[in-house]
Amino acid sequence: MTNKELLAVAMQQSALDLNCAPEDFLREESVVVHSCAHPQARRYLELPFYCNLVSYGNHIVASVNPEIEPAVRDYIRRFAAEHCFETPNLHVLNDALQRHGHRLCFMAEYFLPDLTALEERPCAYEVELWGPERFGGLYLPQWSNALCEKRRELDVLAAAALDRGRLVGLAGCSADCGAMWQIGIDVLPEYRRQGIASALTSRLALEILRRGKVPFYCAAWSNLRSVRNAVRSGFRPAWVELTAKSAAFVAQMNGEK
Repeated sequence: MTNKELLAVAMQQSALDLNCAPEDFLREESVVVHSCAHPQARRYLELPFYCNLVSYGNHIVASVNPEIEPAVRDYIRRFAAEHCFETPNLHVLNDALQRHGHRLCFMAEYFLPDLTALEERPCAYEVELWGPERFGGLYLPQWSNALCEKRRELDVLAAAALDRGRLVGLAGCSADCGAMWQIGIDVLPEYRRQGIASALTSRLALEILRRGKVPFYCAAWSNLRSVRNAVRSGFRPAWVELTAKSAAFVAQMNGEK
């Protein structure tokens, strides 16, 4: 694959997730569509969305419930696309959502490999590739980014770093949709800042590509450690995403009763 082909696969998947056309992400104006479930959408998504905004760096595609459509349409027309994902403008959208019992919830940046930069990086420790048969005892807090206990059936491949047999770093990927596998990474605190994360992430990305799938990586904008790992590993920013959830869901996430 080429970088252009990787991006095309990602846009096709986002189109399935949002109920739009891939070319909508390249338009010169923002687009609003009605969200609906799709059997080929990313498996962890809860569809239909109430409000979900995606940008690949041009304008925005908003996938929404018809109830909030007028407010979202006004919002994405009122502000430049890049400012729709940041404060103070986000307060305008959140105020509109709250009038309908929803609030802004998840914000993330997604990365795709740059095939001119992706390469196997060195690691001071032994690296092994593991399949799901090795995951059984690893659904623990220290490996919660690499493996997802709630969706064990999606975890398909991992790259493990071993210090004399002890697991010290783990990059895992989940088959979140038919064409794309998502990478997550964990390294034990006392082993960080040694290049383990980028070595495992790049190794796993290469293995995913060899299997004919597109690896992708997600990080919160504020998680600079994760963003730096993505860049060191040969990944580059591809798209951004903003999702609203019910006020009750947000309160539960915040530990409120």
